[in-house]
Amino acid sequence: MDIQISPCSPDAAAALALIGQATFLETFAGLIAGRDILQHCAQAHAVTQYQDWLSDPRYRLWLTELAPGAAPIGYMLVAPAQLPLPDISESDLEIKRIYLLSKFHGGGLGKKMLTQAILYAQQRHAPRLLLGVYAKNSEAIGFYQHAGFQQVGTRKFNVGGVDYDDYIMALPL
Repeated sequence: MDIQISPCSPDAAAALALIGQATFLETFAGLIAGRDILQHCAQAHAVTQYQDWLSDPRYRLWLTELAPGAAPIGYMLVAPAQLPLPDISESDLEIKRIYLLSKFHGGGLGKKMLTQAILYAQQRHAPRLLLGVYAKNSEAIGFYQHAGFQQVGTRKFNVGGVDYDDYIMALPL
C-alpha cells in the first residue's frame, strides 16, 4: 500500500475537514453524545477553520493519504502552544491534532506522523513539544509515553457543554 505523509497545500482544507470529522467521530462515538459530536465537528472541523490554519504561517498541517491525492486516512496539526501550564513558553509548540483512522493503527504510521511533528519542532528550535490527550485513552497515552512524552499537567476539554479530562504531555527537545 502506498501511504504518504505530506505537508498540506493551501487547497487541502476540504480533505482535512473530512478526515478531521471522520476521526473525531470514530474516536469519540460512544463516549460523547451524538448531537454533541455533530455540533463539535461542524464548528471545530469546518472547512473554513482549516482554511484559516492553512493561511497562517504559524500553523503546520500534514495529511496522511493512501497515495498522493488519494483518500485521506489521517492528519496532524502543529501550532503555537495554548495550554494551561504555568511555565508555557512562546517557543513551545503543540500538537493540536494527530489522528489516524483506526484500521491503520499498529502499522507504524502514527510513529511516522509523530516523528514529522518532532522534526518540525526541532527545526523551529522549540524547547518542547506539547499535546493534550483524553485522560481515559490509555492506548494513546502509552503511545506518547513510549515516544518520550511525560505528563506535565491537566486541562478540561469541553464538547457540548460537558467537560472531559485531558492530560497535558510534554516532550523536551
